[in-house]
Formats: sequence, structure tokens, C-alpha cells
Amino acid sequence: MATFKQTFEPKLIYVYRINDSAHDGILKVGEASCAEAGMQYFALQPNSKMLNDAAKERIRHQTQTAGVSFELLYTEITAYQSGKELKVFQDHEIHNILKRSGIKQKSFATDSNGHKANEWFYTDLETVKKAIAAAKEERTSLNASEISKDKSPIQFRPEQQEAIDKTIKQFKKKNSGNQMLWNAKMRFGKTLTALQVIKEMNFYRTLILTHRPVVDKGWFEDYAKIFYDRGDFYYFSKNNGGDVSDESNFHDMVKSTQKNGLTDYHFIYFASIQDMRGSEIVGGKFDKNEEIFDVDWDLIIIDEAHEGTQTELGKNVIAKCRKPDTKILHLSGTPFNLMDDFKEDEIYTWDYIMEQRAKAEWESIHQGDPNPYACLPKLNIFTYNLGALYPEYADADIAFNFREFFRVDENGDFIHESNVKQFLNLITKEDKDSNYPYSTREYRENFRHSLWVIPGVKEARALSKLLQKHPVFSQFKIVNVAGDGDEEVDSSDALAAVEKAMGTHPEETYTITLSCGRLTTGVSVKPWTACFMLAGTYSTAASTYMQTIFRVQTPAIIGGKQKEECFVFDFAPDRTLKVIAETAKISSKAGHTSESDRKILDKFINFCPIIGFEGSKMIDYDTSKMLEQLKKVYVERVVRNGFEDGYLYNNDLLKLDAVELKEFEGLKKIIGTTKAMAKTGEIDINSLGFTEEEFEQLNDSKKKLNEKRELDPKEQDLREKRAEAKKNRDAAVSILRGISIRMPLLIYGAELNKNLDGSDNEAELTIDNFTALVDDISWAEFMPVGVTKDVFNSFKKYYDPDVFHAAGKRIREMARAADNLCIEERIERIGTIFNTFRNPDKETVLTPWRVVNMHMTDCLGGWRFYDEKYENPISEPVLVEHDGVTKNVYKKNSKILEINSKSGLYALYCAYSVYKTRAKLELGPKPTREMEKELWTKVLSENIYVICKTPMAKSITRRTLSGFTGAKINAHSFDDLVMQLKEKPENFIGKVLKPSFWKKEGTENMKFDAIVGNPPYQETLQGSSDTPIYHYFYDAAFKLSNLVTLITPARFLFKAGKTPKEWNEKILNDEHFKVVKYFQISDDVFPRTDIKGGVCITLRDESKIFGKIGLFSNYPELNSILDKVLTHEDFKTLKDLVYAPESYRLSKKLHEMHSDVKDLLSSGHMFDVTTNIFEKLNEFFFDEKPSDKKEYIKIYGRFKNERVFKFICKDFIDEHENLYKWKVFVPKSNGSGAIGEVLSTPIVGEPIVGHTQTFISIGKFETEFEATSLLKYIKSKFARTLLGTLKATQDNKKETWANVPLQDFTENTDIDWEKSVHEIDQQLYKKYGLDQKEIDFIEKMIKTME
Repeated sequence: MATFKQTFEPKLIYVYRINDSAHDGILKVGEASCAEAGMQYFALQPNSKMLNDAAKERIRHQTQTAGVSFELLYTEITAYQSGKELKVFQDHEIHNILKRSGIKQKSFATDSNGHKANEWFYTDLETVKKAIAAAKEERTSLNASEISKDKSPIQFRPEQQEAIDKTIKQFKKKNSGNQMLWNAKMRFGKTLTALQVIKEMNFYRTLILTHRPVVDKGWFEDYAKIFYDRGDFYYFSKNNGGDVSDESNFHDMVKSTQKNGLTDYHFIYFASIQDMRGSEIVGGKFDKNEEIFDVDWDLIIIDEAHEGTQTELGKNVIAKCRKPDTKILHLSGTPFNLMDDFKEDEIYTWDYIMEQRAKAEWESIHQGDPNPYACLPKLNIFTYNLGALYPEYADADIAFNFREFFRVDENGDFIHESNVKQFLNLITKEDKDSNYPYSTREYRENFRHSLWVIPGVKEARALSKLLQKHPVFSQFKIVNVAGDGDEEVDSSDALAAVEKAMGTHPEETYTITLSCGRLTTGVSVKPWTACFMLAGTYSTAASTYMQTIFRVQTPAIIGGKQKEECFVFDFAPDRTLKVIAETAKISSKAGHTSESDRKILDKFINFCPIIGFEGSKMIDYDTSKMLEQLKKVYVERVVRNGFEDGYLYNNDLLKLDAVELKEFEGLKKIIGTTKAMAKTGEIDINSLGFTEEEFEQLNDSKKKLNEKRELDPKEQDLREKRAEAKKNRDAAVSILRGISIRMPLLIYGAELNKNLDGSDNEAELTIDNFTALVDDISWAEFMPVGVTKDVFNSFKKYYDPDVFHAAGKRIREMARAADNLCIEERIERIGTIFNTFRNPDKETVLTPWRVVNMHMTDCLGGWRFYDEKYENPISEPVLVEHDGVTKNVYKKNSKILEINSKSGLYALYCAYSVYKTRAKLELGPKPTREMEKELWTKVLSENIYVICKTPMAKSITRRTLSGFTGAKINAHSFDDLVMQLKEKPENFIGKVLKPSFWKKEGTENMKFDAIVGNPPYQETLQGSSDTPIYHYFYDAAFKLSNLVTLITPARFLFKAGKTPKEWNEKILNDEHFKVVKYFQISDDVFPRTDIKGGVCITLRDESKIFGKIGLFSNYPELNSILDKVLTHEDFKTLKDLVYAPESYRLSKKLHEMHSDVKDLLSSGHMFDVTTNIFEKLNEFFFDEKPSDKKEYIKIYGRFKNERVFKFICKDFIDEHENLYKWKVFVPKSNGSGAIGEVLSTPIVGEPIVGHTQTFISIGKFETEFEATSLLKYIKSKFARTLLGTLKATQDNKKETWANVPLQDFTENTDIDWEKSVHEIDQQLYKKYGLDQKEIDFIEKMIKTME
């Protein structure tokens, strides 16, 4: 039966885009029917569902055959009201307006007749909207001001919108941690999505921090896409944001917004962490970025948060920028080193599994809509066991030794060229049964363009030459982007070289890109379909590995075909599986895998198959094999973190009962006596752990949560109890840390009994047997004071025995594997092992390999293994020579002594430098590995000598120098080394100089060419303060050799600390002694170790005269300022007005009237007004003055962490010179001794006010004016500069004020004290004749106090 179609149809206008290279920067403006709308047509708003559905139907009809996905941006009905008349515009009218406005079209051929699709325009959505408005106004073109660019809205994918919503919800929560981590894989769109969070939350001040400043351009471009419709948002950086004045504009805007309450502007500032950490504010060397640190940031975004943020300087930058209410958003595709710092609801995850699952499920959920994930290729990983083919390169530590396999000689040729050629032939051998990637023509077509990751620059150059001569690979264009080593090639240049080689039609070309790091992060090379991993080790970070292999997953349409699959080829299977297991599941407990772990790994393998090959045999890795690898992952993590890791402990820490909690409280008090320990958590003895039954129920409730089911009230109570138990567990772990971080070094050096075949009996390496592996003297030396073997044995039950054994075995495997390497690579490996060890405290400071290199190179010369800044290891050591020193120290018959070796690293450095001298003389041009090792053994026997404090230190040193080879070393340990140096130094010196002591022939005293090392700094005895001992080692060393270089605390340089005053004077007046380097912040040398007064590297050379140090300063300007002040005609010292903390005393009358008081005070401190006197004698101190008839005075002190004044009967405090006078109170301890630091809030003290030992007092004035003048003087930069010449620690004791000149503080003087502090400084500069350079130094270095 015939039907009549509707005569008139309502229409809509639509705008959409296609996100591929062919449609880049263009939009299509078209028209569609909206017949379903009926009478509600005229009420439809833009982008309503009915309009969008009709538009999508029309667009699908256009794009379906092309198989492309589109993004609908805008819909609107074409009818509009003009006065009283209803009118309609058509799409061709919009097209004409755009064309007349100068906007270009792009046409596509649609059929064989050449008909064009001409509705595409180079424009953005905002311009199209203005064209629609112009059509309604019956205008024929747009004004120039109406035409914009890149102003089309971003259509966020579901997971992106979820990240935005979850982050906003988290940031709006009360009492939240104000932090969020996006664990989102590469190509998630983190930049655009994070900017949308800023926009939706309307943040005023946002800071973007990154370790990769090159991404500034990308952030700026994406900023324009998000904020095109917000004129009140501004983007600033040192490179982008507009004209060259923008940096100063930014600072002006900061000041303006702070004045008017930040209502005018919103700004986003992009900064690199490298630039920020160079600021003096965070311990850098430059006066910059202060204004950035001062901003009260609403949000800090940390891009690529896994890079550069976990160093001390990186953490300092973030901590200084972060204010109490600042929110922080961490972005990373591989945040494996960050996850433990975030709670579950602070993490949003979008990983490879989720992406591929979304791709697979899209059609069933979003029927008919274009799949935004369709373009993302599936990843396939293939492993080949090269170790089975070349067992000589298999390495227990690093899986396969790629560096040795590809090692080159001085001519740039492969040392094992025949093996490398054999490998290239193997992967190209034409064999239909072969599974190697270039073995068939079909495979070669599949891998036209690939990325090969190579160990280093020289190796890449050698491989490039070999590939170009190969019968198969010579067909490929070889692009070497590894660079030239020292000369840094910009990544953009490297990318341009690759794209040039591929050409405009990559489907017709073949390339292989060789890289040792470039183009492995942050770039997209669409034609790459395969990545060959021919570098790295078993310890390669998962983040680095995944960043690299995901380069090949870049979506692409090449030659009309879409990339559906991509491939990774790895030739070290163990490494592959370890990394993938870590990536798939990064929170599993080693040895305890759950059903959820299995499910996650199942999903990962489903979307990322891992196929292994042994010869021609194919192995499909399943979940069980992966779980075995997962256990290795967490053992590796425990080792890498130096046993400072929660995975070392078992779940018994979640089940602590009342008795056990009290035991931990006791252990905390013992551990707390060790200085420089990280702050431990608080144990809540009222919060008991789980019973076994509750623990099982908790695991059941976790499963329900994973199944998205509601928990019943009992289960909810369990979860809350778990949170409390976890707090106690975390606190217990922080306490056990003081023991645990000492274990790896002891395991490394431990001597185990031998099996019948001569190998170590690794079965002995257990937590139960650990104390038996360490002698009693060494245990006392290496463990915290008070942690005896019995104490340890009572807490060992909390360690996971399997993890401990596996981690200990792994440490020894790493050391043993190093014995098979060449000398240089073995040394590098030993350095890497020591980099995992932690500094437990100031008494057991391990000198990092980096610092050993810096110390030795700067003082004696030799072969350094680090770059010139001592920041990164270099591939080959470099010789540094000092005239008259280096050749005399590192000669064939040298004798070098390391005094107090703990690790053997100083001896290792010196041994290699002597070895290189002897190798030149004793080995031919091409020595064998055996010849090199034989000479190394000779050097250890003939040239290197070591003294240790304990047998374990001797074992550790032996392990470092000779590994497990049994080679002889000249090492002695003394049970009472410090006592001998204290009581019988001459006996010690005589003994060490005798050849017989070292089992050498001869009767004449030995001559040591140099003495090096890091002596012990102090003795710590329970119940007493630390006593320095390093000066005994200086004295002994000076008598043993004419050339001595040591690294020690620097307090003696400032005549501070507890070293004897006469010794300080002797050293500072020794013309042969000099300071080579001074580090004010000890953390710069010894990570996480706080040594007040800093650290110095010193050299004493009897053959040279350096001149007396006198008073040490690290700054020449400070010396000249001090000279002018001390020689000024009216110089007197302010020290004479300083009263020590102990100057106020309790009276005898107090004890006579209250005999029980002595029981409340510490022994020997019966009359001290101690820092905690308000707590100890609480009944004698009052907040308000009592109303009885007694006389009372005030005492200024601290109570419950606050400064307070309390009243005490006048008779209970001894008379004091300044009690009834005006004075100034200053804290007795303040800061760290860093030059320029502020004093912590000094105040004027009124008459009848004294102080506890928390403070010192300065002055005894008759008038308030004088005290106020003194207060201003103390705050002046000038006075604090002079204070800084002697204040090397936190102590503000009387002697540190000796160089501060006394002033007349009355009204009739040469200084106008009524002026501001700044103006007083100017008067003082003039008074003492400071020149501009000296004034500039003070103004720059000394922080302002007002």
C-alpha cells in the first residue's frame, strides 16, 4: 500500500570532527533531518539528546563504510524566530559565511566520478557558532575579531570524565589528604584531563611541576584547548604564555591578586623541578624562584610524578611549595615508586587492561556509537632466551649481560663480534619453522619500522655499522639516535631524523632506530610496530621498561591500513616476566598471593599475551608462572629499598596484643637513642590487633568489597578495626626500620659455612640464624645501642622468613655475579649494590660510591666512575690528575691505607687507580680477562692496606675488594681501635708501621704514600651524650703518612662542637692542612643523615704549604667582612652580654624547704632550670600569680610545645645579674647553623623575668629602649652575618656571639635605633666600611627578619 512521506521536515545543523591525521584541524558542518521530534522540535535546546541521536544517525551513514570514528561537537535546530517571523537557515548558508570570511575548505573525493565532500573547513567550533549567529542576523560574513582558532570543546572519554569526577569529589572531601594520584597509562590524555579539573574547580593559583621541561609546549597547547572560553585564566612559564615580558607580568599578577583577594585572575604556572630545586630556599645554590615558593597555591600538578620527585631535593621543592590547604594531583603512567604513599580512594587507575577491555566491550555497551578505543593496538610480548644460546653471558644478577655481549674496544668494534653477527643471522634466518622476528618475508613486512634499545652510545654506533653490512638488515635504513655521548642531541632532532628516514610514505620504506634512551619516553612514532629490548638488566625499573615498550602502541593508519597489533621482543625472559608481573599487580605481598592477584594476571595475559621461545619450542606463559615471577618482584623491591620496606614483615604486625604493643613502646625508646633516625610512628596501646578469626573475616569482607557488595555492620566494624590496626603496624614497621636497614650490609659481608663442593651454605641465611652470622663486637658496632642479640631475637618473629631468606640470598647473588665481570664492570656493580644500602645513623655513616669518587678525585686524582658533577655514573672511568700528587700516589709500588674501612669503597677506588698504572706497565695491549684478574689480585696484595673497627667490617671490605674469590687482602680489625687511639696511640702507630703486622718481609718501618677514609665520628653510650672521636684518627694518620685526606664533621673548623679546643687551634694553624670541600648540609653528602655544622673533605700534605686556615669560612666575602669588623677601632664583643642557658639556677632554699624535690630532678641536675622544668616541678610553677603574700618572678620557657611565662616564688630561684633588668631572650638552639638563617622569634624580656635552659638571655639594661634596640640589632642581617661565622650548628651558645660587635644601644649613639631593621643595616654597613660586593653578599645570603 502506498504511503506519503512528510512534505516538510524539521532540520538540524551538526558539527563533528574525526581524530586522525587526514582530518587534523578541520570540522564538518552538515545538515540532517529531525523528523522524530514532532511538535517538540522548536523547544529542543542545542546538544539535546534527540538532536544528537539524529545527527549521529546521519554521520554514521556517511562514515560507516570508511570505518572511522567521529566526535560529535555540536547540534542545533535550523529554525529561529526573527521578530514575529519564523525563519530557517541551511547548512550551505553557514558554508558561504565561512568561505566569505576567509576560512579555507578541504575537499575529499567520495566516488569514482570525483564528487567532492566539501563540507569540511579549517576552523573551530566557536567560529562555526558565530557563523550560525551571523546567519540568523542575515549577515554574509564574520568580522575578523569573531574568527578564532583551536576553540572546539574537548569531548572526554568515559574514563577521563571518571578521573575528573573522582578527583573533584576527593578534593572537596572534608579531612581528606588533599592529594590524588592518576595511575593512567601513556596516551590517557592526562594533560587535557588535569586542566579540566582546574577549570571545573575554578582554582585561582595552579602550579605545574615536571622533571621534563620540554613538555611545557604541550601543556600550553592543551591549555588553549580547555580555556578558550575563559578570558580570566592565564598561563605562564619561562617559555610560553606570550611575549618575553610574561615572566615579570606573572610576578605583577601574583602581587595584584594577593592584594585584591585573588578575584581578578586565575593563573597556571609551569615550572621544572630542576629549576626549582636549584633555589637556595630548598638547599640549591641560586637566588631564584622565591616568589614561586611564596605563592599560596590552590593546586600543584606533578607531571610524570615518578621522575625526580623522590629525591631529597625534589621532596623539598614540593614541601616548600605546598601550603596547608594546597591540593596535589600526581600524574604518572608508571607510578610504581609512589603507590604506597596513597590511600585507596586517592588513586585513580586506568591501565592497559582497562583500555583493552573497554575496546572489546564498547560495541555491546554503546551500540552504534564510534569506538574511541578502536585505534589502540593490542600489545604482544615475545621472549627469547639468549642465555640458553650464550651461557657465557648469562648473569645471576642481571638476567642477560647485554653490556658484555655488545662490549666494544677502543676502535669502536665489538669485542665479541662473531657472537653479535651470529645473533643477527639467527633472527633473520629464513626458515618457515623459525619463530624469530625477521625469519620470513611476511615478518619483515610486519616489522618495517622498529625501535632497538641498545646498552650505550658506542654499542649503538658499532651495531649500526654491522647492520648496514648485513645481507638482510642492509635493506633497512639504520637511524642511530643514541647521540655522541658528551654532546647532547635534542630529542626533537632525533625524532626529525627518524621521520625523515621513514619518509612521507612509511608503508614503502624500512627503518631500524637504534637508541640508548632517546625517544623512549614522551614521543610518538606512528610507524613503529616493534620494540627490541637489547639492553637493561633484571633490575630495570618497570616504569622505564613500560615507558619504552609503549612507544610502539601509538595509534596509526599507514597506507590506508590501521595498526591493530604491536610487538615487543625481549631477549632476557626473567627480566620481562618480572617487569610485566610488577606492572600487572604492584601491591601483592611476596609469598602471599590471593585469588584477586590471579584474576588480575589472567586479565593482563588475556589482553597482552606473553609467549616465550626456547629454540623453536614455544612456551605460553600462564598465571602460575607469572605469580612465581611476582614473588621475585617483591624480593627485588625489598633489596632495592635496602630492607626499608613493608614487604619484609609478616601479618603478625596486624595482630599485636597489649603485651606486644608495650614491647614495641620499649623498643622505640631504645631505637630513639640512635641519632638521625627517621621519626617513628606512635603506638596506640589501646588499639589491639586482630584475632586469627577476625583476620579471616576481614579477608572475606575484602572480597565482598571487590565484588561491589555492601558490607554488613560487623564487617564494617572489622574494616574500621583494620584501619586502626594498620596504624599500629605502620608505627611498628617504622620502629623496626632502625634494625632492618642495617641487615643488608651484614648479609653482604657474612661468612657462611661451606658445602662439600666449596659453595656457601645459603641455607644458613635465615632470620632465625641471623644473629649467629654476626660476631658480638660487630653486632654492637652496627646495631643501635641497646639492641642486643637477645632484644633482636624477641622481635624477629615479625619478619617474613621467606622474604628475608630470598632477599638475603639475592644480595649475595648480586655480589657473587660481579666476580665474573671485567674489573671495571665489577666495580660498577659493587657501587650499585652499595647504593641500595641505607645510612642508619651518624655512627654508621656509609660513604656513598659517588662521594668516594668526589673525595678521591678532588684530593688525590685517579680514575673517577662518575660525571664531572658526580651525579651519574659514566660508561667508562676517566683519569683525573693533580700535578705532583696523582702519579706519586698511584704508582707500581704504592702503599695506600684506608683507615677505618666500613665498606671497602675507598680501598676499591685506590686499588683501581693503582691497577690502571700497573696495567699500562705490566699488561700487553690486549690482555685476557684472566690476566686482568691476576693483576688485580696482585694490587690487593701489594698496594692496598685496610684497618677496620670490627671483624664484620673486615669481611665487608674483603667482599668489596675480592668478592667470593678468596684473594688475599691486607686487612686488620681491632677489637678496641678507638681505645688504642685514645690511650696508646704510639703503640698503635708502631704496630701499623711494622711489616710483620701485615705479614710482610723486612724490618724497616713501612711508608704509606697516602691515608684515606671516613673515620668514625663519635661514640654513643647509653645514658650519656655523644663524644667526638674522629680527631684521634686525624692525629694517628698524620703520624703514619705525609699525605692524608679524610671526610669528617666540620664543626672543628668553627671552633664548635666537643673536639678539644687545643686540637682545634692546632689544626686551624697547620700550614700543611686545607679544606678541599665544605658541605653545610650533610644530606648533600650522606643521604638522610643530619650532621650539625656540616661535613668537610680535608687534605694534609707535608710537602706543601697552603697557609693557616685561622677562622674558616666557605665564603671569601665573609672573611673580608670579618677582618674589617675585628680590626675596627672600637671593637668589643657582644659575647660579654650573653648569659648561658644554665645561668638561671634553682636555689638551695627550694631544696631546704622541699627535700623531696631532688627525687623529681635528674641526677646531677638538682639546681638546673631545665627545658622541661615546668613538667618536672609542676606544683611550683603557676600560670597566674598566686594571691598569697610571697614575692613571685616569671620564668620564660616551653610547656606542651608552646612558649609560656610561669610564676615561681622568688626565693626558689638564685639571684641573677639580669633578672631585674631589661634584656632579650633568644632560643638556645635554632636552625642548623646554615649561614643566613633566621633566629626563632627573639623577644624583649622585662625586669623580674628569667628563663629556662630553652633560652639564652642577652643584656642587662636599665631601659626598655636599649633592649628594643638590641632586639633590632639581633634581627639585622649584619649581626647575623657575624654570628654565622662561628655558629656552625643549631647551638646559640655564648661563644658563637664572639665575632658580633657590641654596640651602644642608648639613644645617644652613632646608630639611630628608631629606624627600621633594614635602615639599621645600612648604617652598620657604613660604620664598618663594607664595600658593595660585601653588602651584596649579606643582602643575598642573609634572610630578612622584621
